[in-house]
Amino acid sequence: MTQLESARKGVVTPEMKAVAEAEGLDAEFIREGIAGGRIVVPANINHGKLIPCGIGQGLKTKVNANIGTSSDFGDMNTELDKLRVAIDAGADTVMDLSTGGDITAIRRAIIAASTAGIGTVPIYQAGIEAIERHGAIVKMTADDLFAVIEEHAKDGVDFATVHCGVTQAAIDRLKNQGRVADVVSRGGAFLIGWIIYNEQENPLYEQYDRLLDIAREYDVTLSLGDGLRPGSLADATDRAQVEELLTLGELVERAWEAGVQVMVEGPGHLPLDHIETNIKLQKTVCRGAPFYVLGPLVTDIGAGYDHITGAIGGAIAAAAGTDFLCYVTPSEHLSLPDYEDVRQGVIASRIAAHAGDIVKGVKGAKEWDRKMSVARKRFDWEEQAKLSLNPERSQKVHRQHATAGAACSMCGKYCAMELVEKYLGIGSPRC
Repeated sequence: MTQLESARKGVVTPEMKAVAEAEGLDAEFIREGIAGGRIVVPANINHGKLIPCGIGQGLKTKVNANIGTSSDFGDMNTELDKLRVAIDAGADTVMDLSTGGDITAIRRAIIAASTAGIGTVPIYQAGIEAIERHGAIVKMTADDLFAVIEEHAKDGVDFATVHCGVTQAAIDRLKNQGRVADVVSRGGAFLIGWIIYNEQENPLYEQYDRLLDIAREYDVTLSLGDGLRPGSLADATDRAQVEELLTLGELVERAWEAGVQVMVEGPGHLPLDHIETNIKLQKTVCRGAPFYVLGPLVTDIGAGYDHITGAIGGAIAAAAGTDFLCYVTPSEHLSLPDYEDVRQGVIASRIAAHAGDIVKGVKGAKEWDRKMSVARKRFDWEEQAKLSLNPERSQKVHRQHATAGAACSMCGKYCAMELVEKYLGIGSPRC
């Protein structure tokens, strides 16, 4: 049985117990959330080393890190190193988006090495293989696509992005919209070209039951992709995006009926005042299914600093109810990320996720911040490092300028907390 089927039958699986322990919650809460479609636990039956995590309502906001080769850079060892960096920095899941080198071998190596849940976008490989075999992506057959999806499922992929909502109707909306940035989703672009050239409906939509059968067999969580997400603030929350979302809402319910776990992907580039609206719209249309956003990026001019623009949007999105943040690195829009880009992206999104958790009242979030404040009041630098998101960096920055007293070098002997304690007799706070 899938996690969803087990939950509906009242069975608490080992994966549910592990998630409950990690979240500090009762296992029955996790089971009920999965049964109601509000929580997913991506856990392919063939991913042996997996330490499962839960994504959804009432849980900590999770962070995903994207890695993977490109057509110009296809080194497996580099991506395995990025995997380790991402997990060490605190990523809850990792997506392998490889499009260069031996894609199958890279995916299998990443799954074998990872304790975190692994996601993929199978149409990347299907499209590339169509080019190699037939000379063009548009020559791909539905059987070619589903064969790749099943291969990923057999290999142990825990969640798969599938752009089922890129339909002929959505493309008509796109044509009439007049976007600035058109389509920025690679999977969405592959499918749009295929649909227009072949004058046929998207096989992922038309043969959705076939997809559900594969997902159910291996308990792959479907991540319903947003192939028409806005890649520019000027295109945010337009008719094409909403048309796709309405279709995804219908497909969520069909997945639940089939016993398949499902979450929904969202934008993208959004101005600040669109973020909460988008989350509420998705949660309503998709009946509370977990929501997974890229960023969102709140301005288009942050090139080289898009981990910051993404973290700003991610914090607002998390506070408004988003369950899952896909990180954005400093190299977004510019190049393939390196190790440091991966680390910076994960840390930025973890800050955003935690800021949202404080607002959502997630268990332990406010307490974590209080402990840090107490450690600061006590000038307990070792404890502050332990409580920080990056203890190594915290210690390095603190030690770069030595001081004579207990305070840091920012204020030295004029530290406000030290002065107040000395002159007003206010002692250290209780934890």
